[in-house]
Amino acid sequence: MTDSDPERASERDGPTRDGDSVARTDGGTDDRTDPESADGGPDPNTDDGDGELSDAEAEEILEGIERKRTLSGSTALAVSVIGIAFSLFQIWLAARGFIFEFSLPAVGEVRLAALQLLQVNAIHVAFALILAFLLFPPTDGGGAIATRLAQVVPAVEQRFGASNPITNAAKTLRRSVRWLVVDDERERVTPIDFVFMVLAALTAVYMVVDFGEIQRLRVLGLDSGRTIAEYATGLFVALGDVVPPLSFLADVVAAVMGVVPFTGVSYAFFLGAVGTLLVLEATRRALGVYLMLIVASFIVYARWGFIITPETPLIGVLSIPQGSWANIVQNLWYNTENGVFGIPVTVSVQFIYIFILFGAFLEMSGAGQWFIELAYSATGTRKGGPAKASILASGFMGTISGSSIANTVTTGAFTIPLMKRSGYRPEFAGAVEASASSGGQILPPVMGAAAFLMIEFIGVPFSDIIIAATIPAIVFFFGVWVMVHLEASRANIGGLSRDDVVDIKRHLSRGWFYLVPLILLLYYLLVERLTVARSAWFTLVAIMALIAFVAAYNERTGAPLVGTILALFLAELGAFVTSGVGIVGLLTGASGESRTFAEALFAAGGTLGTIIVLVSVAFMLFRPRSDAPLLNFDDAVDTASERFAEGISRPSLAETRPFRYLTFIGKSMDSGARTSTEVVVAVAAAGIIPGVVSATGLGPNLTALIKAVAGGSIVLLLLFTAIASIILGMGMPTTVTYIILVSLLGPAIAQSSDIPLLAAHLFILYFGVIADITPPVAVAAYAASGVAKSDPFRTGTKAFSLSLNKAIVPFAFALTPGILLLRGQNQDFRVLNFADVTEVTYFLPEVVIPIIGVFVGVVGLGATVIGYFYAPVSRAERALFVVSAFLLMAPLLVLSAITDVLSFVGIVQNVGEPLVIDLGLRAAGGVLFAALTLKNRAASQKQPPRPTGRAEATD
Repeated sequence: MTDSDPERASERDGPTRDGDSVARTDGGTDDRTDPESADGGPDPNTDDGDGELSDAEAEEILEGIERKRTLSGSTALAVSVIGIAFSLFQIWLAARGFIFEFSLPAVGEVRLAALQLLQVNAIHVAFALILAFLLFPPTDGGGAIATRLAQVVPAVEQRFGASNPITNAAKTLRRSVRWLVVDDERERVTPIDFVFMVLAALTAVYMVVDFGEIQRLRVLGLDSGRTIAEYATGLFVALGDVVPPLSFLADVVAAVMGVVPFTGVSYAFFLGAVGTLLVLEATRRALGVYLMLIVASFIVYARWGFIITPETPLIGVLSIPQGSWANIVQNLWYNTENGVFGIPVTVSVQFIYIFILFGAFLEMSGAGQWFIELAYSATGTRKGGPAKASILASGFMGTISGSSIANTVTTGAFTIPLMKRSGYRPEFAGAVEASASSGGQILPPVMGAAAFLMIEFIGVPFSDIIIAATIPAIVFFFGVWVMVHLEASRANIGGLSRDDVVDIKRHLSRGWFYLVPLILLLYYLLVERLTVARSAWFTLVAIMALIAFVAAYNERTGAPLVGTILALFLAELGAFVTSGVGIVGLLTGASGESRTFAEALFAAGGTLGTIIVLVSVAFMLFRPRSDAPLLNFDDAVDTASERFAEGISRPSLAETRPFRYLTFIGKSMDSGARTSTEVVVAVAAAGIIPGVVSATGLGPNLTALIKAVAGGSIVLLLLFTAIASIILGMGMPTTVTYIILVSLLGPAIAQSSDIPLLAAHLFILYFGVIADITPPVAVAAYAASGVAKSDPFRTGTKAFSLSLNKAIVPFAFALTPGILLLRGQNQDFRVLNFADVTEVTYFLPEVVIPIIGVFVGVVGLGATVIGYFYAPVSRAERALFVVSAFLLMAPLLVLSAITDVLSFVGIVQNVGEPLVIDLGLRAAGGVLFAALTLKNRAASQKQPPRPTGRAEATD
C-alpha cells in the first residue's frame, strides 16, 4: 500500500461516523466534537490510540508472542540464506521428487543423490532445528529458573562479601553462563546455539552419508554399530588419505577418545539420542515448555512404564513391556512409521511445507493487503461494516496463512483500529478479529497443517476433506457475521463512508490476478483430482509466473509481451506434436515419438509457467526502470529490496523491476521457511507421542480405558474429546493438539460409534482451533488484545462467545454427517454423489434440513450472546433462543443425552426412531425460534426510534 494511491490512502483515513456523536459499545456516547475533517478523514493532529499499526509495530507484537529474536547484520543474512536453501530443497522435492539429478548440454545427466524417505525427513527436520536455534533464544533470563538462579550471586555476595574469592568466582561463573546461554535482548546467537546447530547438521549428514549402516542397524540393533571413537578415528583417517599432512590427526583423535567418557557408545545411538533431545529443546524454545514436558513424559513412560503392573488399581491398563534405551531411540529416530520422522513429518515434507510456501508467495505478492481492501470494498459501508470486513478479510487471509496468531496480528493491525473508530469497544474489536482469524485453519481450500495430516491418518483425498469442511466453515463465519451485525444494530454503529473505501470494480480490475492461484488450486484439487503436492507445486509456479507477468506488463510492453509468450507457447506445442519433445529438447538433440494434439497441449501447458517467467524477466531486464502499474508487492518485499540494495552499495537497484522480482522470490522463500520452522518442530515433537503409543502397544489398552470411562455413551466420549482438545490446545499449535488427540482418542471414537472417521477427525480439529481463543491462555485473543490495547482476558472471553457456534457445530456434524456432505459410518463413508442428491427420502431429511437448521440455529445463538435481535432480548428470551438453537443445530445431541440418562436410571433403552425424533426436535426448535422472532420484532416496532450514534451497554 503506497501513499501515492489516493483510493488506498483514503481507506487508511478511517471511517466517517453517522451523526454528531461517536457511538460506543461500552454503554455510552462520546459527545466531544468530531475531530474528522471535512473530507471524511481524521484530524492528523489527533492521536487517540486507535490509529492503524505500522508493520514494525505488528511485527513487534508477533515476535513478542512467539518469543523470536530480532536479528540483524550477518546473522539475519545467514538465517535468510538457510531459509532460502530450505525452501529450494522443498521446491525440488515438489517438482522432481527424491532424485537429485539434472541435465547439462555438454555433459548429460548428472546425479547428485537419490534419497530415501528417512533421509529426506532427516534433512527436513535438520533445517527446521537449525532455524529454530537461530530464531529462538535459549533463554532471555526472565524465566522462573533463570530468575531463581539470578538470586544466587547476590546471596553469595551477602554471605561472603563483595571482594571474597568465592564471590568473584560466582560472578565469573555467572558471566560465563550468561555468555553461553542467555540472550536477554533477543538479538544475538549464543555459543550453545552454534553447538546445537552443528549437532543438528551431523544428524542429517549421518543419515545421508551412512544410510547403508543405518539400514543394517535397523535389523541388528543400534548397539551393534560403530562406536563414537571408531567413527571419529575413521573420519580422520579418511581425511588423512585426502590430505596426507593431516594424517597425524587420526592418532591424536584416537588418543583423546581413549580418555573421553561415552566414546564406547554406538555413534548411531548417540546421534539418535542427541537428535531427540534437540527436538525437545527446539520445542521448548519455539512452542513452550508445556509441550516439551508432555512429549518428554511419553519418552520417560516408554522407558519406565513397565513399573506399572497390570494389577495396579485404576491405571493397570497402562502397563507396558520393559524396553531398552537402544530400542526406544531406534523407534523414535530411525523409523518413518512412528517417532520423530513418522507420518507427521512425512506429511510436512510432502504437503505442509509447499502449502506454507504457497501462502508466503501469495502474501509477499501483495495479495494480503488486496484481500483486506476487497473485504472493505464489499462490506465496509454496511451496518457495522468494519467488523464485517474484518471477518471477510480474516477469512481471505486464513486461506493464505493458516495461522491464528499471524492472521490476527497481520489483519488486525489494519482492521482493529477501524473497528474501534467506528464505535466498537476495544475488547469486542479484538474478539472479532481473533475469532475470525482462528477460523482460517478450518476454511478451505488451504486450511491449516492439521488438514493435511488427515490425508495420511484417514487415507482420503484432500478434495474430500475440502468438500466436507466447506459447510461447517461457512456456518462459522456466518455465525460471527450475525453476532457482529446484531452488535452493530444494538449499538447503532453505521458503516464507512463510500468515499473511504475503494471502488470494488476498480479494485478487482487492479488485482484480479490474485484470485487466479486460488481458483487454480481448487481446479487442480477438485476437477483434475491431482495430488496435493502436485496441485500446490503447479499453483506455486502459477504465482511466480503471474507476478513476473504483472511486473513486466505496462501499456508499452503489454502487446509484445503477450505476443512473445503466445509465440513461444505455440512453438512449444508444435515441437511436442511433431517430435514429442519441447523446444529445449530439440535444440539439445533429444527426440521422441510424436504426440496427439491433446497430449501435446497438456505437455506444453506444463511449460507455460516457465515460458511466462523467462519472457517476463527478459522484458524486465530490457527496460528495468519502466513502470509496472499493477505491481504492488507486500511492504516486506520493498523493505528487503532497499536493505539488500544498500547492503551491496547499489541503492538504485531497489527501484528496478528485475531486482524487486528477484527479492520477491527470495523473500517469499525466506518467509515460508521461517513460518514452517515452528510447524516442522511441532510435528517432529508430536510424532514422538504416537510413536510411543504404537511401539509400546499402549494404543489398544488406552482405547479400552477411554471406552470404559465413557460407559458406551457417545455424548460423554465427544465431551471428553472436546474438553481434552481445549485443555491440551491451550498455548499449543492446533497441529500438535490434533496429532496427540487423534493418537489417543481417535481410535476410541471410531470404535465406539457410527461417526464417520473424517467427521471424528474434523471434530478434534475444530476443538483444537477453539483452544486458540479460549481463556485463560487464548493465544490468538492475546495477540488481538495487543493490537486493540484491550484487556486480554475480556478479549478472550468475548472471542470465545463469538465463536460459540464453533463449539456446537462439531457435535452437529459428528452426529449428523450429512452436514459434512458425507454418507456412511466409521471407515465406510464417502462424499455425497449425484445419486445421493436425487434420493429425496435421504437427501432432504438428512442433508438439507440439518444444514438449514445449523444456519438458522447460529442466528439464535447470536441473539443469545449479543442480547439483541430486532430489539433487546430479555434473559428469559435468551434462554429460549439458546434452546431453539440447540434443537435446530444438534437435536441428536439432546436426544442422545436424554437416552443416556434414561438408560442409566433403567427407565428406557430406546426412545424411538432417531431420524423421526431428529426431525421432530428440529421442527420444535424452528417453531420456538419463529415465535421468539415475531415477539421480538413486535417489541421493536413499539420502541421509539433511537438518536443516531446512541449506544446501549452490551453486558
